[in-house]
Amino acid sequence: MRVAVGIGVAVLLVGGALMWLRRRLMVVTVVGLSMEPTLRAGERLLARRGTAATGDIVVLRNPKGDPPLLVKRLVAAAGEELPATLGGGVVPEGRVAVLGDNARHSLDSRHFGLLPVEDVMGIALRRIGGSAGALS
Repeated sequence: MRVAVGIGVAVLLVGGALMWLRRRLMVVTVVGLSMEPTLRAGERLLARRGTAATGDIVVLRNPKGDPPLLVKRLVAAAGEELPATLGGGVVPEGRVAVLGDNARHSLDSRHFGLLPVEDVMGIALRRIGGSAGALS
């Protein structure tokens, strides 16, 4: 009887830990050329949900809808100065600006403007798979 209870508790703990990780972490695949040379199409990233800082590579909802997620660099958050390529000025509260590292091939804030901070789904932590490594 004790063994069965112990196994049941272990299963519950492992299941709870997996659910917690699933809510905190996500895996995304880079599509397109917009983040070259930093990231290449097909690379997979491990990202954590949470608040991003300027300079972070982020996963965000695509305001244009397809594909549903984009990978970009957060270039300015609320209260920070916008880069000249976005017209300058200060980012209002609750908004962020993102740019691709490869401007010629990027759908970003130059095209769709500032995004609600809620559209930032996660911060890329590292590559996973064949080209695993931390992101700088």
